[in-house]
Amino acid sequence: MTDISVFHFIVLALGVYRLTRLVTTDVVFDRARTKLWKKYPPEQGGIGYLITCDWCTSVWTSSLAVVMYIMIPNIVFAVACVLALSAITGLVTARV
Repeated sequence: MTDISVFHFIVLALGVYRLTRLVTTDVVFDRARTKLWKKYPPEQGGIGYLITCDWCTSVWTSSLAVVMYIMIPNIVFAVACVLALSAITGLVTARV
């Protein structure tokens, strides 16, 4: 396993938070969510529910982030930085 600094862990965690929000909540994925919900309604559980639940989705996005970080750490860290900065901006904006 690759050693990870506290800084990288925090950046990855914020990146996973932001990616999870993109999938479960943000307007940019509305179309994909609606299409998936027509085929797999959230009320029936499974995939449809998975993309409505931040807890559920975060397990899969964090798993993906960890595996990708082990394989290509520099690229994943760069993407995580972008997502982390977006997460921080959103969190600060919500508080202001």
